[in-house]
Amino acid sequence: MSTEYAASRLTDLVDYQEASVVSKTLLKKPTGTVTLFAFDKGQGLSEHTAPFDAMACILDGQARISIAGQPLLVNDGEMLNMPANVPHELHAAERFKMMLTMIRS
Repeated sequence: MSTEYAASRLTDLVDYQEASVVSKTLLKKPTGTVTLFAFDKGQGLSEHTAPFDAMACILDGQARISIAGQPLLVNDGEMLNMPANVPHELHAAERFKMMLTMIRS
């Protein structure tokens, strides 16, 4: 059985779109998901909670992420854990791309 494997550059797998937040699911399993996002400047996700822990890895640009009201700047190459059931929000002061890994168990 022959299987071909290829590496991919994460930042190439999702494109920015004007005035939009774009998402692309890379992996979806009962135990969690891995999703890429591209946020255009000025876009964001309003404060919300999630029932599962999540890890945001910034791949390009800079994200403004608030967790429990504490604002943080997260730059490309950096990651941030967002605990389950804690309010958080994301905002793009400039365009940014991130990989979000959500663990359900």
